[in-house]
Amino acid sequence: MSESLGQSRLSGISAKAPLRLPRYCRTEVKPVPAVFALKRMLRQRGLNSVCEEARCPNLADCFGRGTVTFMLLGDVCTRACRFCHVATGLGRPVDSDEPRRVAEAARELGLRHVVLTSVNRDDLPDQGSLQFARAIAELRSVAPGATVEVLTPDFRGDETCIDRVTDAAPDIYNHNLETVQRLYPSVRIGARYPRSLELLARVKLRRPELLTKSGVMLGLGETRAELLEVLRDLRAADVDCLTLGQYLRPSLRHLPVERFLEPAEFAELRETAAALGFRHVESGPLVRSSFRADTLRGLLSPREGQQ
Repeated sequence: MSESLGQSRLSGISAKAPLRLPRYCRTEVKPVPAVFALKRMLRQRGLNSVCEEARCPNLADCFGRGTVTFMLLGDVCTRACRFCHVATGLGRPVDSDEPRRVAEAARELGLRHVVLTSVNRDDLPDQGSLQFARAIAELRSVAPGATVEVLTPDFRGDETCIDRVTDAAPDIYNHNLETVQRLYPSVRIGARYPRSLELLARVKLRRPELLTKSGVMLGLGETRAELLEVLRDLRAADVDCLTLGQYLRPSLRHLPVERFLEPAEFAELRETAAALGFRHVESGPLVRSSFRADTLRGLLSPREGQQ
């Protein structure tokens, strides 16, 4: 391996032998024809999904049920977080027709709940926020019965960008903290813990009717005390919904798993989070940000046009 990307990505990463993947961290769902059909549809429409790019363990389950999380603004991220499998590099040119194609794909799939996320686009003046707003507007027009959830980057804390997406009126605004504050320098390159909390608080203050949501990966070396501090910080920002899942190492170039939590620990954490006041908590080894996201429809007030 040359002294370049490989060495830089390995810098500071433990060389100890990887932990053995427990059975409860392995998906039992096998791909069915519907999975391959959905992949073909995405390719034909020139669309990306975070399910594929981030190597989500629930892909076969979600695609098999005809659900997908659309990833806007290409498949190359301008950041290099050491937990994430999405490719890093120069951002792709913005595709102005992408929002329309996303909305038409959602209608074709008959989605009742649409999740939009994106790569980080620190190279763009608007940080990619305009593409989110356009996609929400297209979905309202083309698939008015669907609820919309966004999972956004931190937009570098740019309030204009945050407000632009918030004012486009998604039903749910998600932004993941990902890990505890101490681990940010090694896990979330380019991100800031206070900045992410401020984003979530700002969204809720600006649009109190929106559900806000965040997620945390476990097993990166955080302590229980640190995790509880994160949960309390999220509640102080009035975050409504929470996902807790096991970090799974995408490749040997990424951060190692320090510990696999037992399913019983996730169940206990679910109860702890609920006691803190979260309205909805998903907690389990294979839980991801968009895991069964459509179940949140029950917490939403019906809008005109929804069925």
